[in-house]
Amino acid sequence: MQNWAGNLEYSSAEVHRPTSVEELQDLVANASRIKALGSRHSFNTVADTDGIHILLDSLPQEIVVDVARSTVKVSGGISYGALGRALEEQGYAIHNLASLPHISVAGAIQTGTHGSGVNNPSLAAAVVGVELVRASGELVTLSADDDAFLASVVGVGALGIVTGLELAIRPSYEVRQRVLTGLSWERALADFQGIASSAYSVSFFTDYTGDTIPQVWLKALDTEGALPDLFGATAATSAMHPLPDMSAENCTEQLDVAGKWLDRLPHFRHEFTPSNGEELQSEFLLPLDQAPAALQAVRGLSEKLAPLLFISEIRTVAADEFWLSPFYQQQSVALHFTWKPLQTEVEAVLPELEEALRPFGARPHWGKLFTPGQYDFAALYPRFEDFRALVQANDPSGKFRNGLLDSVLGVAVTS
Repeated sequence: MQNWAGNLEYSSAEVHRPTSVEELQDLVANASRIKALGSRHSFNTVADTDGIHILLDSLPQEIVVDVARSTVKVSGGISYGALGRALEEQGYAIHNLASLPHISVAGAIQTGTHGSGVNNPSLAAAVVGVELVRASGELVTLSADDDAFLASVVGVGALGIVTGLELAIRPSYEVRQRVLTGLSWERALADFQGIASSAYSVSFFTDYTGDTIPQVWLKALDTEGALPDLFGATAATSAMHPLPDMSAENCTEQLDVAGKWLDRLPHFRHEFTPSNGEELQSEFLLPLDQAPAALQAVRGLSEKLAPLLFISEIRTVAADEFWLSPFYQQQSVALHFTWKPLQTEVEAVLPELEEALRPFGARPHWGKLFTPGQYDFAALYPRFEDFRALVQANDPSGKFRNGLLDSVLGVAVTS
């Protein structure tokens, strides 16, 4: 099996599709190494194993709204697109979505995936309950009252296989989307937080060359009234794709036309099937107030980065309290790099990019390409040692470990 991008061939010896949670529990209890795979949108080995891979798509799939609690119980393997359709049919929504709606709920949350908006936390922030199978095979349900909850929601697969989640929901809402072109870097750096705060969700698209940012996507709640001024940029008069040479037919509708949240918050339509093997991705999250200086540092590398880039997206994310979340107690700016499928060249330039971002406290996205040896994770994550101790207590033999997790957490100490 390969991941979505085709840059990784998984090393598992066996693949199982359990048809019940009880069957999954037995598989976990009796395995020496085991990991779950979702939609395979990770670009590194965070979900790899040399043991058994579990696919969750044959487990009972449910999406059950609890009106009294304003929550939805959802199976971990379901995609955000499917969840969004089911919620909208009942008049409900969640607070945000990532740029692609095709990713699985459990996988996205476990790795700290997010959308954009200075007041919008990551997708994990909607979680009020998580059901997972521990290394022992025990099925546990954790809520905010449990000590392990804040460690397990963004758990990078180290604390168990997530079978279900309970998410907070809200009434359905509508969003309008506008694209600006030609925002000057001078204006963007002088008022980054102001521009990033000018709509419910804001994304900047650039390759860091030249004097202007080619596109800024503004997604505003329909109740917010008129979209903001143009910040010296120009409003697009036709629909656009983040890559200027690509057709916009698969992008969500723009030009200030209001539509349901699930049809505007992602950049791409749910009915569009993303192509495989055409890109690589990295992402680094750092304090929002460091954005202007960090962006200037990245611009200083533009001659090296631009030839390898399809595009870079700059977003903002509100803080949360999950121990290993890249947004732990930190309002953040997210620098996302969509690379051409040139793995050797990308891996060669990544250490220099990471070194340039180190002074700003950059944390890497757990599911994308980064260089683990470049980071002091204990310094970046105040609860890192607590997380590591919890992993050791719940998985002393390293059943859910792999090379990447060992490089982050240290090799499991077996008894």
